[in-house]
Amino acid sequence: MPRADAPVTPPVVLTVAGSDSGGGAGIQADLKTIEAGGAFGTSAVTSVTAQNTTDVRGQHLLPTEEIEAQIRAVREDFEVAAVKTGMLATSEVIDLVVEAAADLPNLVVDPVMVATSGDRLLASEAEAAYERLLAEAALVTPNADEAEVLTDREITSPDDAEAAGRDIVEMGADAALVKGGHVPGDEVVDTLVAADSVTTFRHDRVDTEATHGSGCTLSSAIATRLAHGDDLTAAVGSGIGLLSRAVRYNLDVGEGPGAVHHMVEVRNEAARHETSEAVEGVVSALTESDLTTLVPGDGTAVAGATPYAETPGEVAGVEGVSTESASDGHSNRCVRFGASATLGARLLAARERDSELRFAVTCRASERVESALETLDGSVATIDAADRQAGVPEDEAVSRDVSRAVETINGSPVALVARDDGVAEEITLLASTVEGLLDRAERLAGAVEN
Repeated sequence: MPRADAPVTPPVVLTVAGSDSGGGAGIQADLKTIEAGGAFGTSAVTSVTAQNTTDVRGQHLLPTEEIEAQIRAVREDFEVAAVKTGMLATSEVIDLVVEAAADLPNLVVDPVMVATSGDRLLASEAEAAYERLLAEAALVTPNADEAEVLTDREITSPDDAEAAGRDIVEMGADAALVKGGHVPGDEVVDTLVAADSVTTFRHDRVDTEATHGSGCTLSSAIATRLAHGDDLTAAVGSGIGLLSRAVRYNLDVGEGPGAVHHMVEVRNEAARHETSEAVEGVVSALTESDLTTLVPGDGTAVAGATPYAETPGEVAGVEGVSTESASDGHSNRCVRFGASATLGARLLAARERDSELRFAVTCRASERVESALETLDGSVATIDAADRQAGVPEDEAVSRDVSRAVETINGSPVALVARDDGVAEEITLLASTVEGLLDRAERLAGAVEN
């Protein structure tokens, strides 16, 4: 007997852009990002490029009538909820989109002019045509270089970006997001300008050149959230959050700098159950193994981060685990995300040094345990309470403490020792896998006993 189907109806997003044979940008990046965001991606290919992570080797523009036919085919069959444009290449293609704009809801225009590799993707005579398209856009998402071309302004600061955004809104766009990735500074400041508001989004700069596809990914993510019904500010914030994570956990592919990780949030979300079960496995091993010498009198804390964790809500934890709790059958039920906040904060801070670190457990703070750390293969980072800055919130203070501590060692930390007045108050073991964490715990326990 056949099973009944159970169809779902995701919102539809249309991307009008060029194809990237390297898979990191263009239509390929758009469709990956749209699908990852829970929408159905459709496309109208404007040109075919021969490119990879190092350069653009060739470009073939499709006939305008073929591009128009693609847009028409999609519009006639699908209820499109949002549209984003990427590489349009020529004034004729731009004018085609302008003519169709009345039927293109939530139009997000990414004015692609130059590839990340530095190769030009827009004919010079087409730059003027963009003004006509901007007037039809719900949002325009230029980087600083593109905003300079569009507005004839030099952009070297967030104030310059805001002024350029206002110029773009005056050209007719509902809003402009001037991206700050190309503006110097330790912090990236993205500036969203609408007719009656200015919103800035600040995040730490990631030390990487692997940003291939970043503009495509951001504009697609924003269009996808608009298709879901988010307001503009929420959609932009969500897109920027995704891109920040996608750049940090970039894809090391090809001979060039690499590409952003379009599916990073989907992969991270999918790993939550596995991470929670892994923490439960550590708890079970601790309560069933002879590791009494390592467990503090008030119990130990265990934490596990999802592969691409950035926030405490992505760290599963449990506190008060005792070797005496194995017989009650309830030792694993308190594992939850966001628990064991201090240990989670330490783990996240340590991941800034080594993003492979995913698991941590607190150990008894004694001279014997501390001395036994020397038997482990790796560096031990020391946290000194005297270095803590007064008046800083606890979670921020913990992160700063660990960040300073790991800067003083070579390689990835295997353990953290927190001291106050020279006395160890807490010892934390770290590892990238459950097996690695338990192996270190067992070797440490053996060294203490011997």
